[in-house]
Amino acid sequence: MGTSGTLESAGIGIGDEVVVPAFGSAEVTEAVVRAGAVPVFADIDPDTYCLDPAAVADVVTSRTAAVIAVHRFGHQADLDRLHEVGERHGLLVHATAEPGVAPAGAERRRAYATYLAGRLRGVATPTERAEHTYEQYVVRVPGNGRPDRDAFARMLRGKGVACRVPVPVPVYRMPQYRRDLLLPHTERACDETLALPVAESLTRRELQRMVSACNALGGLLQPAF
Repeated sequence: MGTSGTLESAGIGIGDEVVVPAFGSAEVTEAVVRAGAVPVFADIDPDTYCLDPAAVADVVTSRTAAVIAVHRFGHQADLDRLHEVGERHGLLVHATAEPGVAPAGAERRRAYATYLAGRLRGVATPTERAEHTYEQYVVRVPGNGRPDRDAFARMLRGKGVACRVPVPVPVYRMPQYRRDLLLPHTERACDETLALPVAESLTRRELQRMVSACNALGGLLQPAF
């Protein structure tokens, strides 16, 4: 059952608020709107890119009926703490996988991640967790946010590395969902993150080339103060 179906089956709709992440695609937000409810955006944990339970608790009101968490990039949302918030306020807590990501090949991706984490110097590598499946290998580019990250990405692509920006803007900056918000961890993640390729088809030589390219470029960027 999809998110909108889950909400409708729980009787959640017009007049209800549903807490959702602003970091990621708009699919979850769209599902909330289809159910007739109002999406309310909460900030993320900067290490996992999933909803921060403390931030969720901060936006709960008397109209809040549910929380929709998304497991992001292979990180698992902190469902234990989210359920604690849900029980405290009488909320439905529903978790969903990241849209459009296949779970197969986790062991190969973990092996790639271990290799990259031990060798990358020009970027901040993902926080290692036992449950992390690395469905995307998302690093942070140091420097002055989006201008440096975008320049770094262009230079990597010029060296043949098929990197991409995973989340260009928060959902609340999209025209159809625009809100006057500033969620700092969400904003910073949109400005700094870059997904490096970890497809199963990658060869050891391609991984080595990617490491060399990142490490050569990393020295060009200085952290902002």
